[in-house]
Amino acid sequence: MTLALPSEARGTVRRGISPRTALAALALALIVALALAAPLIAPFDPLDQDLLALNMPPGPAHWLGTDHMGRDVFSRLVIGARTTLIVGFGGALVAFALGAGFGLVALSFGRWAEAAMFAVIDLVRALPDVLLALLLIVALGAGAGPVVIALGIAFAPFFAYVARATFHRESVKDYVAAARLFGGGRLHVLRLHLAPNLAGGLVTQAAILLPRCVVTESVLSFLGLGSSPDAPTWGRMVADASRYIEVSPHAILAPVIAIIVLTLSLSILGEAVRRGLDPLREMRGGM
Repeated sequence: MTLALPSEARGTVRRGISPRTALAALALALIVALALAAPLIAPFDPLDQDLLALNMPPGPAHWLGTDHMGRDVFSRLVIGARTTLIVGFGGALVAFALGAGFGLVALSFGRWAEAAMFAVIDLVRALPDVLLALLLIVALGAGAGPVVIALGIAFAPFFAYVARATFHRESVKDYVAAARLFGGGRLHVLRLHLAPNLAGGLVTQAAILLPRCVVTESVLSFLGLGSSPDAPTWGRMVADASRYIEVSPHAILAPVIAIIVLTLSLSILGEAVRRGLDPLREMRGGM
């Protein structure tokens, strides 16, 4: 049997990639390429200081100028992109694993396990994301690893809530009842039947939360609680340059623009993923 989509839905599916989405994908690809090639294209060591070249404007020697310690801004920007991307994507991945993993296992074991697990998740969610990440970093210590763990724990409840809503929606359908009727255990039904149908909502949530992970990492670095103090992250670059904004505005504009471009690109691509996984959304919204 062939499922015929209404004309509105067919138009949505055929529309393809919009110019805005293509531009966001290009910007993200460029940032990732710069991060991967950073050791090869950075003209200077990001930690080298030149006290004779403090707060220099952009020029042939220093493409984006230097900061208040004579460090090359471009070199620090491309090297810092690696840390920002690794920590941001790593935090989203840990949040995905913790929230979806523990949430779905608790849901598959019945009402009491669900109540206990989501009571803990509700306590975690009661604290603001940045505040919870700050508390966890204070407890775990500085460094990229603790920041990834802190971001993962802080954003895990979002995946758990999506998993619970989708689980309850799918678990009452006939294919789940049939799997259980033929002797499928809880984890068997979850792994083979429910998980594939839950993946779309969880992937969409991951795409939406990625920009928040990047911004939170930058905020933590700005506060001096992110990666190690000598790591040239974008948030720390903003914090260092903010005291000298009047004499070297280029040193703060470069990381600020980079953060804006990255988060905006991730947001646009996240919206595109959400639309792609739900092609009938616009039609339902217009009804």
